[in-house]
Amino acid sequence: MRARFTAPAGIRSESLGSSAKPKPPQPHWRLDDVKLSTKSPSQALLYSRANLFPKRFLMTRQPASQISPVMSRLSAYIAAALRRPLPAAVIEKTRHHILDTIAAMVSGSRLAPGIKAIAYVKTLGGAKEACVIGSNIFTTAVNAALANGMLAHADETDDSHAPSLTHPGCGIVPAALAMAERERRDGAALLRAVALGYDVGCRLTQSLDAYQFREDGHSTHSFGPMFGAAAAAGALAGLRQRQVRHLLSFTAQQASGISCWMRDGEHVEKAFDFGGMPARNGVAAATMVANGFTGVDDVFAGERNFFVAYGRKPDPAVLVRGLGVTYEIMNTNIKRWSVGSPIQAPLDSLYHLIREHGIKAQEVEKVVVRVARQGANTVDNRDMPDICLQHMCAIMLIDGNVTFASSHDVRRMRDRRVLALRSRIELRADDALSAAMPSRQGIVEISLRDGRELRHHTKAVRGTAENPMTRAEVDEKSYDLMAPVIGRARARKLCDAVWQLEKVRDVRGLRPLLGA
Repeated sequence: MRARFTAPAGIRSESLGSSAKPKPPQPHWRLDDVKLSTKSPSQALLYSRANLFPKRFLMTRQPASQISPVMSRLSAYIAAALRRPLPAAVIEKTRHHILDTIAAMVSGSRLAPGIKAIAYVKTLGGAKEACVIGSNIFTTAVNAALANGMLAHADETDDSHAPSLTHPGCGIVPAALAMAERERRDGAALLRAVALGYDVGCRLTQSLDAYQFREDGHSTHSFGPMFGAAAAAGALAGLRQRQVRHLLSFTAQQASGISCWMRDGEHVEKAFDFGGMPARNGVAAATMVANGFTGVDDVFAGERNFFVAYGRKPDPAVLVRGLGVTYEIMNTNIKRWSVGSPIQAPLDSLYHLIREHGIKAQEVEKVVVRVARQGANTVDNRDMPDICLQHMCAIMLIDGNVTFASSHDVRRMRDRRVLALRSRIELRADDALSAAMPSRQGIVEISLRDGRELRHHTKAVRGTAENPMTRAEVDEKSYDLMAPVIGRARARKLCDAVWQLEKVRDVRGLRPLLGA
């Protein structure tokens, strides 16, 4: 009779051996079960190793035949990523997300979470493997990934992937950039590694049923990007297939994050949870394995596996479904406006109405904004300008546009003209929009003093997969974020360098454009 463990759906169960009849349970030995008072500490240690632990507890290599199909395919895909060409459309979209995330890091270097991250990493020292963006600091790839990840989500400018409930770029791009510097990889390798990271990270939380995973209190924004960062970093480290299996196990051991970040009023813990921790842990896993660390061959199958620990109704097959055909970076959103996600659609609607009808702020009697209930709870009359819907709508009506500078000008939250208009803007949670797809829709209804009633419903937010931004729009946004920090000339050169990333022979060549 063959003893078997039942694995989650999509994973083949492992055979654990056979015998004529089951053996009785073995005792769980502890060091204090044996009298060792007559032995020296060194003798006691040797005795415990030799006699206390039955052979069944010793670490043994898992036969290749017992590696699950999911792990076998995923690890092979990651190990071969740098040798696999990408479709032209995927390469172009990956450029968009690398530039968008670098711009978020540059602008984030001057915001509170970024300032704190840079100051912290400065105390750590370490080998000069990678740069901390917006500073003159060079440190280990692990430390640089931590700092740059926090910079990338120091604000609400970075990308998002709705089906997985993640902000993939802020964890994956900093990890890939740090490892590319460490390994002196070229721009083409960086592009392929980043696209890989999105494929792995976005599938990870979807395999756990992302929305249920969030409701259970876990931070999808940590788990997905962490595995994506590890995949990108591991590929750039040149890990072989079995090493990739260990990489995924070390990543699973570090997987953490709870959604109490929603209560973080200063965005510092949130920046760590979304960007810094995933990037750091992914690079740490890759560098440990690259330096000889070994581990569990298949953390996704067998007894006490990742999905048993974290999933209610997991579907591990999602991890490999569509690999090499469906590229998740193509389904990832770039924010047109440097504000919280629930505010994107209302600003799109307002921008459309202003351009279509020439609306002036002084003509507005009342504005009603409708968004999904959860989004409304997130952005209703907040103290930070870029996540306060009423404030940002007032800014759009007064200025006719929203820039990074205007969405972060705290002084204007006390401006009398802004406050007067803001008092006439009503936010309503709309249950119909909560269930609508695509998500993040918004409706704006404007009553003008001349009696006109205007309405616009944004279903596909600009920058989403359904309504993607053009290269020119991504360039304009990125330049707007970076020029105030690194100057116009350097911002222009950095944008141009990313658009021609395949021509970069060593990613360290970007350092003069990324530093302080």
